[in-house]
Amino acid sequence: MSTVVGKVARSQLRDAVRSRWLTVYAVFFALLSDGLLRFSGSDEKAILSLSTVVLIVIPLVTLVLSTIYVYNAREFTELLLAQPVKRSSMFAGLYLGLTIPLAGGFVAGVTLPFLVRGGGEPAQRGALLTLLAIGVVLSAVFTAIAFWIALRAEDRLRGLGMAIGVWLLLGLLYDGAVLVVVAVFADYPIERPLLALSFANPIDLGRMLMLLRLDVAALMGYTGAVFQRFFAGPSGVAMASAALVGWIIVPLALSARLFRRKDF
Repeated sequence: MSTVVGKVARSQLRDAVRSRWLTVYAVFFALLSDGLLRFSGSDEKAILSLSTVVLIVIPLVTLVLSTIYVYNAREFTELLLAQPVKRSSMFAGLYLGLTIPLAGGFVAGVTLPFLVRGGGEPAQRGALLTLLAIGVVLSAVFTAIAFWIALRAEDRLRGLGMAIGVWLLLGLLYDGAVLVVVAVFADYPIERPLLALSFANPIDLGRMLMLLRLDVAALMGYTGAVFQRFFAGPSGVAMASAALVGWIIVPLALSARLFRRKDF
């Protein structure tokens, strides 16, 4: 990591640690995890319930906080860019300075209740690690998407509206749209097109990774059941993981390109 990237990232990390939103974010997941562990009856049920919340809350919080963060960092960005600093290094520092505390707050909040209980049931530790990995990756994905939105839209309200719209589309409306497609084209072989649709949604990819780990396809939606049928085992995990990495790389590359060309 270059000196500029490290300095910018550390500066943003210090601001995040001092701010209240990171504490609230971590405490939310800690209380949620503790409550589920207390009342669900088993670690597997707690992790399954927690994964449902994670797949909704992380994209929403990450999109909103990251979009606001980019707009609020305009003056800081302009000040640093007035110095002999590479824009690529500046962008990397800003991105890491936000992604790391978001991912760290989630991991700390979820992990602490399990550690207090001795690390949880040994048989479910793999599922817990999978959940943590999915949360970290989704934090990186939606931070990259938020950067692209904020750099694309000059107006703050428009940018926030776009961020919430992306969350509504991917987090809430997507499954309904899939069910409509299934109902309309029920007489046609649509399983392979549905597989393609599943790769178009990072939230659905995270859901599929959890179902492949816990073997609960029936509880994870139609696309999840189809995906498990075609890609059960290590091949399914590898394909879903590779697609999630692509969801980080593509919006991050588009955001970096906008950042390099933007007239601050």
